[in-house]
Amino acid sequence: MAVGLDPPRNILPIAGVRLSVAEAGIRYVGRRDLTLIHLAEGSQVAAVFTRNRFCAAPVLVARHHLAEGPGVRALVINTGNANAGTGVAGLRAAEASCREVAEQLGCAPGAVLPFSTGVIGEPVALAEKIAAVLPACVVGLAEDQWEAAAAAIMTTDTVAKCCSRQIEMDGVTITVTGMAKGSGMIRPDMATMLAYIATDAPLHGAALQQCLREAMAQSFNRITVDGDTSTNDACVLMATGRAALPPVTKATDPRYGKLRDTITLVAQWLAQAVVRDGEGATKFIPIRISGGYDEAECLRVAYRMAHSPLIKTAFFASDPNWGRLLAAIGSAGVDDLDVAGVQVWLGDTRIVRDGARDPAYSEAAGQAVMVQEEIPVRVDLGRGAAEAQIWTCDLSYDYVRINADYRS
Repeated sequence: MAVGLDPPRNILPIAGVRLSVAEAGIRYVGRRDLTLIHLAEGSQVAAVFTRNRFCAAPVLVARHHLAEGPGVRALVINTGNANAGTGVAGLRAAEASCREVAEQLGCAPGAVLPFSTGVIGEPVALAEKIAAVLPACVVGLAEDQWEAAAAAIMTTDTVAKCCSRQIEMDGVTITVTGMAKGSGMIRPDMATMLAYIATDAPLHGAALQQCLREAMAQSFNRITVDGDTSTNDACVLMATGRAALPPVTKATDPRYGKLRDTITLVAQWLAQAVVRDGEGATKFIPIRISGGYDEAECLRVAYRMAHSPLIKTAFFASDPNWGRLLAAIGSAGVDDLDVAGVQVWLGDTRIVRDGARDPAYSEAAGQAVMVQEEIPVRVDLGRGAAEAQIWTCDLSYDYVRINADYRS
């Protein structure tokens, strides 16, 4: 089960965003696996997609529609088949799905963005299965279906991931609601990770895209479960503009920062939820690196630690084997690192000072931290003022079992 993560509650609707789910039978039996999102006319949409060169067919189609289409009116998301590694047939299936949705909603096919998640490389019959349930899906569209949609997009997830935040701006209440799925193959570079965030704020054009980029940089691009980047990952930010405020079109607008920070909070909650629900995870591990020359250097160290099977299994075993931490720091490619200046903490317990075991440290103190479900790791490189933080989890027997059994 997810580490310190409860099922969604108090999820707020977004004016101008309607959702619906259906059981299309794409892979799973007896569960909903298709999600339809319909946006009010005039809504603004920004998105970022995987950088995996073997990106899935729906990613290619969605990129094209977003860049060349008449404006986004709908998103269609299927679970169970990634439609990746499927060649021309996969592209045709994604495009046909968009045509089916467009016909039902009365919009252009280019106004529909397709998304898929699931097994890679399997033959697809998506359009036919989606078409069979679309009429009922359209009838069921409603603004209060976020929780149902968050459950429908799950694959190996154990809990739906959805949250809301509200702020006041010039006397008007602004709402931000988001949902995400992801549990394994998580090392986004924008894993199988999908995220959808919507707001009634009037964010437009370049301001919307910049807001998404900045939110991603501090959330989904700072997590890792297993170091693998999916063929399908995507994050979409939708702004309906239904809140009674003048449009925010530039990042220099005084209101932009408050909107960006709120959207970032939602994105961070969702990103951390993905890690907390990492496949087989029993520990949630924030890693903060400070004292670097620059942020890139700090991130290299953080990810070197987060991707080490030796470190991740030590966390699973609640074993304060701090030598593995030092080995990872020292092999992270930090030029001219003076190890005598390095300090390391588990929680509030300093285990390494001046590059060696802290004289005040005891195995019992380290063990007391390691048995906890949430284990903050801090490293001071002692060579600059830069810092960075990422979030990861441990590596358990269940991770192997889940992935060994995934297709069986």
